[in-house]
Amino acid sequence: SPLGRVGAWTEGLWSEQDRHPGDRLRLFSAVAAAVPATEVLYPGSFVDIAASFVFPSVTYVDNNRRAVRFFSDQPGVERIIDENRTDDGARAFLFLGQDYREELAVEPESVDLLVSLYAGFISEACTRYLRIGGTLLVNPSHGDAAMAAIDPRYRLAAVVKSGDGDYRVDDTDLGRYLIPKKPQTITPEFLHEHGRGIGYTRSPFAYLFERIA
Repeated sequence: SPLGRVGAWTEGLWSEQDRHPGDRLRLFSAVAAAVPATEVLYPGSFVDIAASFVFPSVTYVDNNRRAVRFFSDQPGVERIIDENRTDDGARAFLFLGQDYREELAVEPESVDLLVSLYAGFISEACTRYLRIGGTLLVNPSHGDAAMAAIDPRYRLAAVVKSGDGDYRVDDTDLGRYLIPKKPQTITPEFLHEHGRGIGYTRSPFAYLFERIA
C-alpha cells in the first residue's frame, strides 16, 4: 500500500540516522537526567527524533527535503517514537520545514532546552526562544559552542562527556574548559568567517550553557 511504502521509507531513513543504535537516545537521556525540560526546540534536526524518546514536547526545524518528507509521515514517526520512548508519558512533536534562521512559530522564551548539534550557529538565531534559566545543548561543530562561550546571555553550566558508547554530564571544575589551545581573539565575525569550532585544551562531546540574560 502507499502508506506501507511511506512507512518503510521512514523506517529506513531513521535507521540511517541511527547508524550507531541508541547513541542519540543515550545522549538525550543523560541530558534529561541533568536538565529537567518539557519544551525542547531542535533546529537543524534532520530526522533525529531521539529527543522525543525522552522529552514530552519537541519542535523540530529543518528545510532538508528528506526531513520534510520524513516528518510528513506522521504515523510512521509516531510509531518509531512509541517503540523507543523511555516512559509512558505523553509525547507531542511539531515539525517546521523551514530554515531556522527565519521567524519560527515558537513563542519567545518558551522552551526549556535548545539543541544545537552539527547545524551551524543555532545559538545566534534561536536563543530568543529559550527561556531565562533554560539550557543550550551545543557541540563544538561549526563553531556554535565557541559562539555561545562569548555570548553574555550564557554561562557554562556543565559539559557532556562521552566514552564507551555512553554519555555523562559533569559540572565540576568548569574553569578547565573553553580555553583555546593558542591565544586568539574570538569574535562572532571570526567564527562566521572560519565556520568551524575553536581548538580548546579540553574537548568534551558537548556543552550545557544556561541562559542567564
